[in-house]
Order: sequence, then C-alpha cells, then structure tokens
Amino acid sequence: MLRATMAALSHFPLTLLPRPPTTIIKTLFSLSRPKTPPLSCTLRPLSSLSSNPKTIDPKYLSCCLPNKKPLKVAVLLSGGVDSSVALRLLHAAGHSCTAFYLKIWFQEDFENFWSECPWEEDMRYTKAVCDQVDVPLEVVHLTDEYWTNVVSYIIDEYRHGRTPNPDVLCNTRIKFGAFMDAVGGMKFDFVASGHYARVVHVDGDKKDKPSILELSKDIVKDQTYFLSHLSQSQLKRLIFPLGCIPKEEVRRLAQIFDLPNQDRKDSQGICFLGKIKFSEFVARHIGEAEGIILEAETGDFLGKHRGFWFYTIGQRQGLRLPGGPWYVVEKDVKNNVVFVSRNYFSLDKRRRLFRVGSLKWLSGSSPSQINQLQCKVRHGPGFYDCSLAMEVDGDGHEIAVVKLSKDDQGLAAGQFAAFYQDRTCIGSGVILESWDDQGFPVCSRALEIASMEDKSKLGNPVKIKVIQEICHEESDRRLCQA
Repeated sequence: MLRATMAALSHFPLTLLPRPPTTIIKTLFSLSRPKTPPLSCTLRPLSSLSSNPKTIDPKYLSCCLPNKKPLKVAVLLSGGVDSSVALRLLHAAGHSCTAFYLKIWFQEDFENFWSECPWEEDMRYTKAVCDQVDVPLEVVHLTDEYWTNVVSYIIDEYRHGRTPNPDVLCNTRIKFGAFMDAVGGMKFDFVASGHYARVVHVDGDKKDKPSILELSKDIVKDQTYFLSHLSQSQLKRLIFPLGCIPKEEVRRLAQIFDLPNQDRKDSQGICFLGKIKFSEFVARHIGEAEGIILEAETGDFLGKHRGFWFYTIGQRQGLRLPGGPWYVVEKDVKNNVVFVSRNYFSLDKRRRLFRVGSLKWLSGSSPSQINQLQCKVRHGPGFYDCSLAMEVDGDGHEIAVVKLSKDDQGLAAGQFAAFYQDRTCIGSGVILESWDDQGFPVCSRALEIASMEDKSKLGNPVKIKVIQEICHEESDRRLCQA
C-alpha cells in the first residue's frame, strides 16, 4: 500500500547532500591549540572554583578500571554534569586524562538564532572543569565528518518519510568513529564519555575474547540503546565511568567535586541539534511544502500541514486539530499526505511483527540464541521479550524478522531495535517496516483523495465532530461517546 512508495532499507544509504552555503563553516580539523581557529565569542571565566582533593568511595570507581596501571584516557566533555563527573572519576582513579570538546558545524551555522554563541556556555564550563584538576583540554573540529556521516543521512531519511535516530549515528560515526580515528595516533589506551552504560573488558591472556556492553546500574538513564550499533573494535576502546552509578548519585558526586556545572540541567535535545528546535532544523534543510491531512478511516479532509517530513508515526503534538487527541498513523510520501486517526490505540491497529535491517552484532557475529531475547524499540527502561527469524534479502543482506511478546503501537521505520540477552546488549538494526507488513488500515476513499492531482477541489476542511471521550483500554475496541 503506502509502503510501496518507500523503498525498504536493508543497509544505510548515505546520500551526500550539498553543504549549506555559509562562510562560517571551516573545513578544519585541529587537535593542537595553536591551530584552533579563534572563537568568535569571548569565554568568560567562572568564579568560585575549588581544586581541593576529595576522598571518593572506591565503589564509585568500579567502572573506571581502577586496578589497571595508570591509563592514558581521552575523555569526551560536553560541558554537562555527566561527562564532567566521568572525567573526575577517571582522574580520581589515577589515570592520565586529556579532555576533548567536539565542535561541529551546526553550532556555528545557527549562531544567528541567539544573541550569543550557542557553544560559549558549554566551552566555559568545560574549561572550568578541566582547570580544577589541571587536565589539558583540546577542541576538535569535525565539520566535514559530521555533515557527511550524520546530517546528510538524517535529512535524506526524513525526505523519504522515515524517522532516523541521530543519537545512534552520532555515537557510531562521530564520537566513537571519526573522533577515535582522529586521536588514533596519540596512543590513548581508552576513550571515555559520560554515557550510562557499562563495558566489560576481558583481562589477561584472553584479549581475543569480545568486550561486552551491559546495562548500566541506572536502568532508567541507561543508554545502551544509543550504543547498540557500535562495532567490537570500537567497544574494546571504551570506558563508561557512570555505568556503575545511579543518576542521583552522579549529582551528589558533582557536589562533592564542587563542579562549576553541578546545578546545570541535563540536555534534552537531539545529539547534533543542541539548542536548535527540530522543526527549525527540518525547515532549514528540507524546506516546507503544503499538503493535506486526511482521516484514515473516512477520508475526510481535516486540514493542511507544512510537509510530511515534519511528522512521525504516532505523533500527537503539532497537528492543531480540534476534537482530539489525533495521532499520525500513516504518510503518503509521494503525494505529501498525512493520515491521522483518533482510533490509534484500538486493538486491531496494534502490531508485534516487523523487519530489521542494517544489523550489527557487538560480538562481531550473529547470536547463536535467537529465540529468547529481549528488545528495545526506543530509548527508555521498557523491554519486550522477543524472538528472531533470520532471512537474506534480494541484495544478500541479513534481515531479522522480529516477533515481540506484546503489541507495540509506535513502531517507526528508520528507528533502531536493540537486542539483549539478560543484561547484555548484543546488537541492533534499523526497523524497515512495521504493522505486520501492512500499513495502518487507510480506507479506499482516503487513498483516492490522496492521489488527486488538484487538491484545491476539496474546498474547505470538514467541521470535525468532537468526541468527548476516547477509550484507550485494551478491553474496548470502540470509540466511546459520552
């Protein structure tokens, strides 16, 4: 049906898009201070910094490889609390640390959105944290790498109606991809960050054994989902000091260390966007194109939208339709039509079977046990029991047919499905399609209207009837009117 307008992915297509015209973007990569371009914002010093040594309970160092000889560690800092505490824990464990701040083109390309540089505050906090313990700080410019390996792919996916996950790509291709390649000649033993995950490395003469990615102690903050597409070679070089510590205790450690950013709020933005609103990013790089919104069950013309790429399956916010809640249930990419429904939670609309491509297994090979696994289809503490059936597509790529133990309402093509055996993350892949290989049941009238060449003949949107109460209980399949 509508899926026919979208080619199912079995591997990552990296369509390289032209870089946006700007005189600000620098094609520059520098790890040494003398070559770093001058900042266009003045970094103001932070006062009241403490460098007094603190005694830390050894339990907090258990994910810092404290029993190893002093290691040379490259620590990624963002200016936030988590990465700052990670640095201090590694320093307390006796390791030799060098901090790195990754500077990407988005932060300059959008600088006119704010009265001051968006990265200025991050840099001030990062420098202040390093100054407390005399850790050297380097600024790394990954402008071209970021556009080529992440942003271009994200834009292309949205243009094709899929919903990519920027954070997974950022970790795989930039933080632990391009950055690792860049510092490869500096002989670091490990690279560290403030992620909530745990890497178990094999000691001694068993170095041929794979390193293991495990859930963090804080299951709510756990970020193994975002790390599930790493390779074994990447995993072997990583340390995550916060993997053994709950979030609330990380905040307390920030106070013990007297960090200058101890009261700073956690970032909630998409990895590469920072303070930029997602809608602003989409509008700038894809543009807008007016389309229509149709009710999936009736074909009624309900309103207009700015472009199907602004909407994801399951989205509720931003539709601006009365009588809701309304949910995006399907998109016609070819005709720029968004289908919505108030019956999104009906039992007959839920599915538990979908296909996953672009598979990557952290051990380097497919798992031998595929019938008693757990699965995450989005970031968060929730898991499904699942089983896999392995297939090969027409291009010779491995495909997994995933069957969940329970129905899930919000499966979206382009998102990642991560797989687990107990507490161990074993790998992940990209969701190719959902709804048991069928689209949401869009009626024939809606499909006919969507294919109309001249949609101006539709006239004005219909007057939406307000339903006072919508039942979401699994025991009731009907819309309930009060």
